[in-house]
Amino acid sequence: MPISFLHRQSAHCESGVTSNLLTHHGAPLSEAMAFGIGAGLLFGYFPFIKINKLPLATFRSAPGSIFQRVTSRLGIRVERRSFKNPSAAMAALDRMVADGIPVGLQTGVYWLPYFPPALRFHFNAHNLVVYGAEGDAYCISDPVFPDPVVCPRADLARARFARGALAPQGKMYCITAMPKSLDLAPAIKKGIQQVSSMMVKVPFPLIGTRGIRTLAKAVEKWPRRLGERLAILHLGHIIRMQEEIGTGGGGFRFIYAAFLQEASEVLGDARYLDLSRRMTAIGDQWREFALAGARHCKGRAGAQESFSDLANILRACADSETALFNDLHALVNR
Repeated sequence: MPISFLHRQSAHCESGVTSNLLTHHGAPLSEAMAFGIGAGLLFGYFPFIKINKLPLATFRSAPGSIFQRVTSRLGIRVERRSFKNPSAAMAALDRMVADGIPVGLQTGVYWLPYFPPALRFHFNAHNLVVYGAEGDAYCISDPVFPDPVVCPRADLARARFARGALAPQGKMYCITAMPKSLDLAPAIKKGIQQVSSMMVKVPFPLIGTRGIRTLAKAVEKWPRRLGERLAILHLGHIIRMQEEIGTGGGGFRFIYAAFLQEASEVLGDARYLDLSRRMTAIGDQWREFALAGARHCKGRAGAQESFSDLANILRACADSETALFNDLHALVNR
């Protein structure tokens, strides 16, 4: 029988799972606060890493890092495991479910049958919560869906051992002990320090705002280097990574803006509220890039943006984020 588990839909799977697990254990935490404390915001452009044979652009920290950072910074004890053998992984899951413990899993999206066919693609860093079983199927709180879902055992086992980039290797995690109270203020500051440092203080051309500018240069050169057909394929891939895989560019900025708004209340500092408004405007800039790029990919009449124009939108995003994260870094380190 499934336990009573409060399912809440979220914008991003791992921050949603983290929020829902903490709430279940008596510590209500919003998705935005989990995303911020967990330093989920990042940008990286890694043309030497391929996803479906196309270069990786990431708008978030590494899979698993949000849950790890949130629980560590709030003094929450957890258990994490990975497996080589699917049978052992499913047996371990069954024991946890029988004990009434909700379990977070990393899975591949493609093998989850409750996803509509049009949305099933090879992405192996999707997080969900198993909170019970009914016969030969599992009760799942997948935070990207409005309601709980059910997944057959064989399909879940296959999703837990999907192959390819970011292979989940049966990863599972759960909360084992909670502190008497949560002190959010220092955790908030640590999360902000980490994100602002990664975005503007890392002297590496593929990370943070430098990485955004590196992507802009690449976008500008794609038509000459790759030809129009491959250039459009690469552009469409970047937009998909931005807008469909984990809410990406604009979506993550909106979540982070909500986090900064909550942070201003917890820290009692209205300056974070002003930064929240600026982050929302930056999210709109990223959405402008996605919309203009989508028009170009679809060849819609009236689409005037060239690849150089699209590169300039990215440079504008980089300029805005450099200013914001420099201000944020200065504020949190005072």
